[in-house]
Amino acid sequence: MFLLNNFRLIKHQVFFNITHLLLGVLVTQLSGCQILSTVNRGFHNSRLSEHTVPVQLVFPFELESANNFSQGLAAVKFDGVWGYINQTGNWVIQPQFELADSFTEGLAPVKLEGKWGYIDKTGNWVIPAKFDGAKSFSEGLAPVKQGDDWGYIDKTGKVVIQAQFYDADSFSEGLAIVENDNLYSYIDNTGNWIASPQFQEAKPFSEGLATVKLNNQYGYIDKTGNWVIPPRFKDASSFSEGLASVTNQVMKSGYINHQGELVIMPYFDWAGDFVQGVAGISIDDKVGYIDKQGNTIIAPQFDNTYNFSEELIAIKIGEKWGYINKMGNLVIKPQFDSVWSFHQGVARVRIDNRYAFISHPLNQ
Repeated sequence: MFLLNNFRLIKHQVFFNITHLLLGVLVTQLSGCQILSTVNRGFHNSRLSEHTVPVQLVFPFELESANNFSQGLAAVKFDGVWGYINQTGNWVIQPQFELADSFTEGLAPVKLEGKWGYIDKTGNWVIPAKFDGAKSFSEGLAPVKQGDDWGYIDKTGKVVIQAQFYDADSFSEGLAIVENDNLYSYIDNTGNWIASPQFQEAKPFSEGLATVKLNNQYGYIDKTGNWVIPPRFKDASSFSEGLASVTNQVMKSGYINHQGELVIMPYFDWAGDFVQGVAGISIDDKVGYIDKQGNTIIAPQFDNTYNFSEELIAIKIGEKWGYINKMGNLVIKPQFDSVWSFHQGVARVRIDNRYAFISHPLNQ
């Protein structure tokens, strides 16, 4: 069996390298990108370690819904209403709200009696519930809905950008996405446009650039609204750690730098964001992981993945989710129906229709 497995691995690697070379020629012609590196992508013969750790619940499977932890608290739904727990699983703000979102900048949007307002981390109202919609604070401002339109308030509840948009997102790097007439663009914190609404899609600014869609192609603009990387991709993600995944016209994904130069060849069926030097990729419906040089560090073998966070990666094997470390060793065996990344030492998990939180193994 060992010889057979190694023969299959060598056969797979030879086929992969040939495919890599052929795709290299094709992608160069189709993408219009300069290729800066084409390193060897040989698969590692990784095997999952069975040295797993028992799961320690922070909160039992009694929750109807839950958000990730943020600023030490998590919004959770219990017995039909929302409240907040801390990282030891104790209630800090008792369940009482119709809806609740995560804390950012010390405040959280909550809904009570059909209206939205903001509370602090003790549960006291800072901005009364008087809005028809509300989103999280970012860079001192929060989108709120008045009637049918969205605008922005500051932390005193004062309206600083009048409600005038069909939809509005939180600020990122000094700019926010707003929508009117099914078209998107960006405004600054005084409400001025950096470009007229013209994009079919828009993503938040990251590392000075924003991903936008125009004429069914994706590209990147700077904070003046000018094109830095013209639209020529079928899909594109935001920049993370200096790289962004892009999908070419033959639906293969790779990575570009800030100049639009192709630095990791597009031969993946899917390519995720880099987090702490690692990105998930998929080939033939299996997920593995690469480093920023494009080297495979964990061979594609999983059925799905979630972002790397706090030294662990959420992975799916068959129908169940668990966690591995950066070396590919299984740390928490697959046993959950859904999982999310670890935040502040805990992770949200689901079995059937109930949610719970588990403690990070390194904290046990």
